[in-house]
Amino acid sequence: MKFSFSIFFFFCIFSAKAQDSLNNYKTYNVGIFAPLYLDSAFAGNYYKYNKTFPRFTFNGLEFINGVQIALDSILIYQANINARIFDSKSKDASSIVDDPQYSNLDLIIGSVKEDDYTALAELALKKNIPFINVTYPNDAGITKNPFLIILNSTLKAHCDAIMSLLLQENGTDNIVFATKEGPQEKRVEDYFSEFNLQDGNKLLKMQTVNIGNDINLLKQKLDSTKLNVIVGGSLDKKFAQDLASAVFSWQNTYNIKLIGMPNWDLFLTGKNYSPAYFTSPYYNPKTDNYSAMLQNAYQKKFAAQPSDLAYKGFESIYVFVKLLAKYPIDFMSHLNEYPHKVFTDFNIKPVFLNKKSAVPDYFENKHLYLLKIENGEITAVQ
Repeated sequence: MKFSFSIFFFFCIFSAKAQDSLNNYKTYNVGIFAPLYLDSAFAGNYYKYNKTFPRFTFNGLEFINGVQIALDSILIYQANINARIFDSKSKDASSIVDDPQYSNLDLIIGSVKEDDYTALAELALKKNIPFINVTYPNDAGITKNPFLIILNSTLKAHCDAIMSLLLQENGTDNIVFATKEGPQEKRVEDYFSEFNLQDGNKLLKMQTVNIGNDINLLKQKLDSTKLNVIVGGSLDKKFAQDLASAVFSWQNTYNIKLIGMPNWDLFLTGKNYSPAYFTSPYYNPKTDNYSAMLQNAYQKKFAAQPSDLAYKGFESIYVFVKLLAKYPIDFMSHLNEYPHKVFTDFNIKPVFLNKKSAVPDYFENKHLYLLKIENGEITAVQ
């Protein structure tokens, strides 16, 4: 992939204004954070990598490229937007909460994770600044933070959505939950057990099988007279591939529907895997006008096609910056009132980890698409 070499220097000082043509309205400050690793790429003014870009900068660059293209084209009615891009891996960003340069922000948009994520969440809470966490699918143990918005839904939300699907469509079918040993697998199993148990009663009859090293333990639970719905309860690559391969070999004998975890689309690209269903907060067939706008601008700037991170960066600006301009005083009360869809349907809801709490622990996108992967092709089911 080709990039303009000057883009690295550009990010250090980038500040963009999306503004109304009259230019006499209030200005809102938006901070956009992504891991660009500029301190690692430069020794003083010397760029260490000649005319290439190190792989570890790629995700941050792609996200920011999408952000830039959106800022270049967005029109804001009756407001000025001053957007500044920050390198979340900069030494200057190590004390985000106490740094005065971040205190006047009206909105934070971030494609960050781990320490950067928790630091921005702390800043959001301390300064009452809405923080749009675009890409990190984790609450990181954060609680009582009503200014945190998670767009890339957590694993618990995915399990809840799959459980709802089973309740709606598969109440009389043979449902088997397949798992293996591991802390993450135990967490997934616990989510399903929690959702399935209401008022001391199980909503669905669901068998759990720890297949370990013997996939035939699962085969023994199948019923040749019914639809067998197998839920693969692991995010492990080998587990997903072994299970999908086994189901493929059993299809002539059993009627099977395989449902996997939200990352299974990364693993099942071969022709000898069973079709699998999975949930995702994002689905974009890239046939709409906004996609065409991004693709055309990206081709002109970088002679390449945008990655999914570029789409997410672009969308985060078009949706939430416009929302800020429309509802600057009570932004958090209007999270689902963006004027129109860009790529994704969002359904952002407060999450109360303690049902007795009066303060949301965070807000989360609960809209999940049901997708199907078959022979490497992904299609939307609902």
